[in-house]
Amino acid sequence: MTSKKTGYLLGALAGVGVATAALAGANMADNRLADSTVQRGLMMKTSTAPIFAPPPGAPLSFADIFEKVSPAVVSINVTSDVDASALRRIPGFEGFPFAVPGQPGGEEGEEGQPAQPPAQGRGGQPRLPSQQSSGSGFFISGDGYIVTNNHVVENAKEIKVVLKDERELDAVVVGRDEGTDLAVIKVKGTGFPFVNFENAAKPRVGDWVITVGNPFGLGGTATAGIISAYGRDIGETFVDFIQIDAPINRGNSGGPTFDVYGRVIGVNTAIFSPSGGSVGIGFAIPADIADSITKQLISGGKITRGYIGASIQNFTAEMAEAQGLGEQRGAIVANVTPGGPSDRAGLQSGDIVTSVNGVKVKTSSELTREVAKATAGDVLRLDLIRAGKRKIVEVRSGVRPTERELAANDNTQGGGKGGGAEGPGAQAQRPVVLGLALAPLDEASRRRLNLDAAIRGVMITSVDQSSDAAQRGLRKDDV
Repeated sequence: MTSKKTGYLLGALAGVGVATAALAGANMADNRLADSTVQRGLMMKTSTAPIFAPPPGAPLSFADIFEKVSPAVVSINVTSDVDASALRRIPGFEGFPFAVPGQPGGEEGEEGQPAQPPAQGRGGQPRLPSQQSSGSGFFISGDGYIVTNNHVVENAKEIKVVLKDERELDAVVVGRDEGTDLAVIKVKGTGFPFVNFENAAKPRVGDWVITVGNPFGLGGTATAGIISAYGRDIGETFVDFIQIDAPINRGNSGGPTFDVYGRVIGVNTAIFSPSGGSVGIGFAIPADIADSITKQLISGGKITRGYIGASIQNFTAEMAEAQGLGEQRGAIVANVTPGGPSDRAGLQSGDIVTSVNGVKVKTSSELTREVAKATAGDVLRLDLIRAGKRKIVEVRSGVRPTERELAANDNTQGGGKGGGAEGPGAQAQRPVVLGLALAPLDEASRRRLNLDAAIRGVMITSVDQSSDAAQRGLRKDDV
């Protein structure tokens, strides 16, 4: 199964291979050295404390916690069909005639002879080969509901769950959410051991955490570490991740991160690694998000998110400097969907949104996440700056279209359906152009550039000459 994480961010889906670590040996004292020390008349105080004492506040062992929570953690083995189109989608080689095993025109047999015809499925179509992958999960109820990652069970045609007592059970998908990479599966039966999400008490950066999972198919593996940071943005639209340094690897995806009381504070999802193995940088979905999404999936309800119908981008330090706004950060509105919630509320291109319902936003991602928390009909109070003046605009939230619908209608992050410059029905996604400093088109600039009063938009105040924007011909004072 292929993870959707890109670059060095790897979905912790099980691969093949085992990494080993070297253990440091203890220093050996030489009795002869001790004898010579006594002969020289030196007195040395000894300590009864262990040589490798844990830091203050740390538990002497995590064994009791592991014994308590590990029965609720499961290994998930998935069988799925190979996606032939995905095998051919290699950047830069889309048109290259790669042979896909079991496909017409595939590999040749021995001595240059054509390979055997592929196995036939229904309707005479070639049958794709199956692939096996594995991940982790955990029970959140005694009647068989299990939380895992969406990318673990996506496209699965068979799911097997292995319990700590080595029982193997069939599972079915209850619901999946691509936006948060969460999924719920279910096995038949009752009386399963389960764990709970911790939404109230939030551990601090530096607090101990424990993970239990199925790295490289090694079920029931426990590791420990600390919380390294909160609020990590790794490219997922709706999640600010917890960063942990407890070692997690391929196969830990969907497994839990526990606090020292055995409560689930996160769902392990990705690692940052130049090699594919753990380097102490892992990412977990916070418990409050996981709890909310999984409850909706179990209830059978569709996951809905708030939507304001506006394309946005980061309001950067360069933009703030160009407008004389100092250290101000936020999200600047690039365009507004005609007839959408923002348009009806009077939001305009060039508006700089600084908070949503009193929650400050410093980036477009933060604005998107705050808006997504709303339900249809909720009123969102947007604090913004327009032409240097602070204003408040109230927008009644709509329902956010799916990511596929947004992409098909040419919208940038946080945008709305049909909100792109090309209008509704545009098929190609507009490329992001970097290296620009933008400012609202105010009256002074409109007079200086001799522009009609009806013209609305944002004005380019500077262009980085080494940027993509300069290469595309954009210049200062373009509107």
